[in-house]
Amino acid sequence: MVSMDNLPDQLVWEIFSKIKNTVDRNSISLTCKRFHNLDNEQRNHLRVGCGLNPANEALTSLCHRFPNLTKVEITYAGWMSKLGKQLEDPGLFVLSDACPFLTDLSLSYCTFITDAGLSCLASCSKLSSLKLNFTPRITGCGIFSIVVGCKNLTVLHLIRCLNVSNLEWLECLGRLETLEDLCVKNCRGIGEGALVKLGPTWRNLKRLQFEVDANYRYMKLYDRLAVDRWQKQWVQCESIVELSLINCIISPGRGLACILDKCKNLEKVHLDMCIGARDCDIIGLAKNSRNLRSISIRVPSDFSLPLLMENPLRLTDESLKAVAENCTLLESVTLSFSDGEFPSLSSFSLDGILSLIKMCPVKELCLDRVYSFNNVGMEALCSADNLETLELARCQEISDEGLELLARYPRLRVLRLTKCLGVTDDGFRPLIGSGKLEVLVVNDCPQVSHMGIQRAAKFVSFKQDLSWISGTIYVIYLRFVCHPREST
Repeated sequence: MVSMDNLPDQLVWEIFSKIKNTVDRNSISLTCKRFHNLDNEQRNHLRVGCGLNPANEALTSLCHRFPNLTKVEITYAGWMSKLGKQLEDPGLFVLSDACPFLTDLSLSYCTFITDAGLSCLASCSKLSSLKLNFTPRITGCGIFSIVVGCKNLTVLHLIRCLNVSNLEWLECLGRLETLEDLCVKNCRGIGEGALVKLGPTWRNLKRLQFEVDANYRYMKLYDRLAVDRWQKQWVQCESIVELSLINCIISPGRGLACILDKCKNLEKVHLDMCIGARDCDIIGLAKNSRNLRSISIRVPSDFSLPLLMENPLRLTDESLKAVAENCTLLESVTLSFSDGEFPSLSSFSLDGILSLIKMCPVKELCLDRVYSFNNVGMEALCSADNLETLELARCQEISDEGLELLARYPRLRVLRLTKCLGVTDDGFRPLIGSGKLEVLVVNDCPQVSHMGIQRAAKFVSFKQDLSWISGTIYVIYLRFVCHPREST
């Protein structure tokens, strides 16, 4: 019998690589000195935060113990002063000095890190990914020092970096032409118009996530200079595979409207509360994005549109039919309406939704506040040969009659229902003991009980919180009483 001490190093490394849990890795490394040394050499990922105390000294010790670190995550989510001091600028100097192979760094809720600390990382020549989440003392100057020093930067995520306003770093990124993944969320100083500064980098960009802080959207609405720059510059964005736009202004000549019909290799698109998106935008996207596999659209409330635009335009079935006709690889569809006090009363009809199901191999369908989807739609899904996952949230036209049809769906395996008023335990009876569903999740449906859905799937999850009902009933009253034509 071969003892563990005689195993080749390569085999031990292979064993260690199969152990993902950090606690288990630490336990094994303590069994003998050889394992301890080998684990130290192999460990390339470190995730630390509130447990660092004193922070700078502890991080120094860890970096010297694991000399081959390539990925470091530092997060202070849930931090309180009684947990000790947070990591400060000298800690980032430790990283730059003791981690020569560092390629991926994430800083979350590091509220004491400043531009001075970030500038220390400019010497990390191998750094290719930087993710900052709520680092309020970081400004554009700190980002600029990283961009200038780290010539191989391919991933940059900025989330709630409230003081990043100097956009010189965007122009510098544009000249480098290395960036492939850009995520900017709720950074008040960065509007849609700023993205035109990326210039030549648009050619290489594969993933773009851009979210505007809705509370500050009004200040960005009439950025005339940015509009002019977008109109004068031809944006080459053919390489984008994933596009996510949230709370953005999508209207003629205003920045991001210029790219929707140019993403020829787009596979995944998410448009959430994008004011001013028109049918022609989605139709242009569909005609040029033949590889589209996932589309998610959340439509703003009818009552919010006039506040932002003089002539609000609504997406209609023409958009969905264009996607159905051109995107023959589409597998995932999510359609939802604003979760504001007043839902949209008309937009996508049942015909438009069913056109996607009939013409595309949709495996996952998610509908939220889509009042046009009713029992007739549930019956039409019986012919959806590829549908595996169905999620219905606040779809109040669905009743037990429609729910009973689920037993006839050819490949349905996962069902999620949330806040659906019209379904009861009776609708689940055909599923009880049938073995059809793998997963059933029922949340906050007032007429459904835990006992009523037992054995309806191999895994059943049930939650009940009815505090939402009073406001919903008022909205339904508005829909059916104040707008009777729309409800028929």
